[in-house]
Amino acid sequence: MTETVSQRFGGFTGGAVDTLIGLPTDHRALYETMRRQMLRDSGSQEMSMPAEYMFHDVPQLDDPSADPVTVTLAEMDRFGVGVGLLSLGVARDAAERALTDHPDRFVASLTLDPNAGMDGIRELVATHEQWGLKAVAVYPHGNTPQVAIDAPLMYPIYAKCVELGIPLFMTVGIAGPRVPSMVQKVELLDQVMYDFPDLVVVMRHGADPWVDLAVKLMLKWPNLYYSTSAFAPKHYPEAIVRYANTRGSDQIMYAGYFPMGLSLERIFNELPEVAFSDHVWPKFLRDNAAQVLGLTGAS
Repeated sequence: MTETVSQRFGGFTGGAVDTLIGLPTDHRALYETMRRQMLRDSGSQEMSMPAEYMFHDVPQLDDPSADPVTVTLAEMDRFGVGVGLLSLGVARDAAERALTDHPDRFVASLTLDPNAGMDGIRELVATHEQWGLKAVAVYPHGNTPQVAIDAPLMYPIYAKCVELGIPLFMTVGIAGPRVPSMVQKVELLDQVMYDFPDLVVVMRHGADPWVDLAVKLMLKWPNLYYSTSAFAPKHYPEAIVRYANTRGSDQIMYAGYFPMGLSLERIFNELPEVAFSDHVWPKFLRDNAAQVLGLTGAS
C-alpha cells in the first residue's frame, strides 16, 4: 500500500501516523457510562454511539468474533498507516496486547478524567512508567461533571504533562454527543497556553464553529496543533487547509476516527481530494505527528 500512498499524496513515501485510532469493540458498551450519566434525550439512548446522528456509516465488524487487534492492523496495512496512537482507556486488555505484541505499530495514550484529581495523576505516572506513554487525552465535554479547558482541575494534568514531556490531545469545539459544549470553547486555550508555555496541545474533533480562532491561536502559540480527527476529509475546514498550505504546515496533522465513527477506506478514498500542497502531505500524514509524539524511525 506504500506505493499507492506515494502515488496519491504528493510523492509522500512511508507509513502515515494516525493520532486517533482504536480497536473494534461494542459501541454501546463503550459509551454506556456517558449514556447513563449524561445523555438525556431519547434519541441518544437509542444510538450505539452518542454522535451516530453525524456518522451514518459507522464501521461495523463483518465478523464480531474476529480479533480486534488483527482487524485494526489489517486496515492499517491496507491503507498505509504505519503507526497508530492507541488509548489505554478503551478496550484495555486488547489495547495492552496490541502494544505488547506490536510495539512498532502502536504507541500508547491515556485518557484522563480531571475529576479524579491526584488519583488521576498517579495513574498517569504509573501508566507512563509501564507503557512509555506518548500522549495524554482529555475530553472536557465527556466528564461527569464536565471540566472546562481552563478549569483548575485541568491544571495538575497540564503540569504533569510538561514535567514528563508528554503532549496533550484535547477535544475542542461543539461536542458531537448531545451534551453542553461551552467547556470546549477554543478561546479558553489562550489562557492555558499562556500559563503553560512548554505544554504541547493538539486540538481534536474540529474546533467547529471556532476554526478561525483556532488558526489564530496556532499562529500565536507555536506549541498548539490541530488534528483532523472525527472529520471525513471532504469536511476538513477550508481555514485549516489554507493554514496548512501557508504558515501552518508544521501544525496540522492527520487523525482518523476508526472504528469509532469513520472507516479508513472512506478517509483514504477522500483524502486525495483535499487541496493540500505537495510539500504539506508528508508533514500532515507523518512528520508532524512523529515530531510531537517523539517517534523515531516512523515509516
